[in-house]
Amino acid sequence: MAVAASKGLFNSEFHGNKMMERKSSGRRRVFVQTETGSVLGIELDRSDNAHTVKRKLQIALNVPIEERSLIFGDVVLKNDLSTVRNDSPLLLTKNFMHRSSSTPCLSPTGKDVQQRDQSGPIEILVCSDHFSRIRKLVRKIVEAMKFGIDPIPVCGGLGGAYYFRDCQGENCAIVKPTDEEPYAPNNPKGFIGKALGQPGLKRSVRVGETGFREVAAYLLDYDHFANVPSTALVKVTHSIFNVNGEVNGTKQQERKEFSKIASLQQFIPHDFDASDYGTSSFPVAAIHKIGILDIRILNTDRHAGNLLVRKIDGGGGLDQVELVPIDHGLCLPENLEDPYFEWIHWPQASIPFSEDELEYISHLDPFRDSELLRMELPMIREACLRVLVVCTIFLKEAAISGLCLAEIGEMMSREFRGQQEEPSELEFICIEARRLLEERNMLSDNVRAVENEFQFEIDCEEESDITCNLEKKLAPQACWPLGGNIQNPLSKVEENVEEWTEEDGNIIPPRSDEYAFTAQEKAPTVPRLSMSMKNVSIGDKSWKHENVMQKNGYLSGTSSGNRSVNEQLAGSTRFVKLADMSEEEWVQYLENFQHLVYLAFSNRKSGSVGQRQRQRLGTSCQF
Repeated sequence: MAVAASKGLFNSEFHGNKMMERKSSGRRRVFVQTETGSVLGIELDRSDNAHTVKRKLQIALNVPIEERSLIFGDVVLKNDLSTVRNDSPLLLTKNFMHRSSSTPCLSPTGKDVQQRDQSGPIEILVCSDHFSRIRKLVRKIVEAMKFGIDPIPVCGGLGGAYYFRDCQGENCAIVKPTDEEPYAPNNPKGFIGKALGQPGLKRSVRVGETGFREVAAYLLDYDHFANVPSTALVKVTHSIFNVNGEVNGTKQQERKEFSKIASLQQFIPHDFDASDYGTSSFPVAAIHKIGILDIRILNTDRHAGNLLVRKIDGGGGLDQVELVPIDHGLCLPENLEDPYFEWIHWPQASIPFSEDELEYISHLDPFRDSELLRMELPMIREACLRVLVVCTIFLKEAAISGLCLAEIGEMMSREFRGQQEEPSELEFICIEARRLLEERNMLSDNVRAVENEFQFEIDCEEESDITCNLEKKLAPQACWPLGGNIQNPLSKVEENVEEWTEEDGNIIPPRSDEYAFTAQEKAPTVPRLSMSMKNVSIGDKSWKHENVMQKNGYLSGTSSGNRSVNEQLAGSTRFVKLADMSEEEWVQYLENFQHLVYLAFSNRKSGSVGQRQRQRLGTSCQF
């Protein structure tokens, strides 16, 4: 399988060691956001810790801090702030726990009382060289604000958004505050009811975190491949913003300014969006490039309304169009979700990839991508990065196997049969990879148990007998090593070749290519692939296997193929969860996943899978 570390790097502004290094700075500050959306920029002293930061927040914004915690991505900051990067956003949220008696009671000092937000009207958070274009844009906006040119609220969509303008009054950026998202506390359109950090429109995307994903999509769009507009996470202060429960002044009165954490994206002048234009005339390359990005980031909300269309002069009096993808706030979910790829049904998606597109895909490295996001968006959750890795691996292998964009999208999308939802083919592979990981863990436990059983009962000179007894006890659960070559699953299992044989007797040939798995230098052992993969072809899933079970919330199959998803998973549609594995388990899981993906595409290329019509009921949030 090609998880592939590419042998060359992209020659773009997003790559290169110099660009990946963090610039040191003598100052340190953080932007703390309360669960109701209020934001304060705080300068940090070396002696500051989580308790002093909360105390400064309490004094400056008059917010309660008892039984509340500071959150930085996945991390709850207990005391030390050394891991927090300069200009990073933190979230103060309820922890629903009693206050510890060891928490120091801090009385306000003169310095604390005078704590004020000294930051400018627009500050780029976690700023690096990737946002050079945004810095120029911010300077234009700030200059216009000084001349009294106010932003304009955007009427459409479910969340709060604002057009910021330049000195000529032209729209140049769109700003989406995190606390005005759908369900967020300060949503201006009535969609409220949740605190920041709780599940949002999509269960795997938390309220207040869509802005992170907007930036992630821009950072991952290497070489401006899919044409994502420049985007950054910012802290903005203005009186135009909505705060529910506050009565702001009129034009005759001084309006109160509010600080918000928001995504700021370059405004792209356009003629209309794709829903107002015939999709059959869209360039094939543009659809392919946007689809490749959507697959990598598992976009759960790609519809025609978030594809902008610009007319350009094609010469000879003919108009051509350029596509600009926007609104990536619902990508990179924390668990594998059902994506929404509207382009699946467009004719361009059924045309094979070009050589340039295949070369671009071949150079993608999900591990490098993860490191990039950890650097530039340190608050992004690790589970989101694991989704990125799994989807990129799947894309790379599908491209090598000759699949077109529509076929890949279908394999990632769930299917409905009689209004009953089934896991996608990608999820099916992930479920099997998790089952193999559970088997491996059980095997390790059995090995330790057997060793302990014999440890004190048999003398050293009977070592050979111990080996025989161990082999007898563990024979049904034997495993085989992968060695270093993960691409050739037959190299170490000649004695089990019957498990790698198709029903017609033809052995799946080993694969050789230039890619190698890079999660670690030495691959640990992996349990033998399940016989269920021999009888279940990708594209023709069956959930009626015998001797299968549901463990730890992961569906390994079911004894009945007629049960709904709600019955199978107790009200949950999360077939696959990636966040609860340790780093060691994650590495092993990826190796299992690679083998299963290789087998799945080998089955597909062998012609054992027939194409058929699929019924999908995907949904789009359109905000």
